Amino acid sequence: MIVWLNGTFGVGKTTTSKELAELLPDARVFDSETVGYMLRHVLNSIPVKDFQEWPPWRGLVVETASQVLDFVGGVLVIPQTVLVEQYWGEIHAGLAKAGIPVRHFVLHTDPDTLAHRIESDTVETGARQWRLDHISRYQDALPWLQREAETIDTTHCSPAQVAQTIAAGVPS
Repeated sequence: MIVWLNGTFGVGKTTTSKELAELLPDARVFDSETVGYMLRHVLNSIPVKDFQEWPPWRGLVVETASQVLDFVGGVLVIPQTVLVEQYWGEIHAGLAKAGIPVRHFVLHTDPDTLAHRIESDTVETGARQWRLDHISRYQDALPWLQREAETIDTTHCSPAQVAQTIAAGVPS
């Protein structure tokens, strides 16, 4: 099984994924951004604004998740923002074809709270502007995200509380 944590950059997906992996039996965090970092070395001659634009990223995320689950079983928690509906459709279809059940959650908060979280983050300071620049793209994607995933309002919740909410809804 895959538990996919979606939502905009800076909403708390990575922190929540670590908390969630501790709550679910045999769970591991798979940061699919590492697939993008790997591809940058190979596909640097094909310019993109985001590595998700490269079709191999989407296919390799599916294949890597499938291979990992075949090898170790359990649950993969994937904290990855996907704001392009077509990209999510390709990933979801690939996982379904591989027979992998997916629980898709969108971690959400209002734009003011999100901006405050991003501005006060002392760990990922280099990503501050990237995160701020994507708030409007997230807002634009929200209608399809809410159709495709369960939305969890994180405004007044800690990552541990969000992880507990998700874990309660994931079959063991």
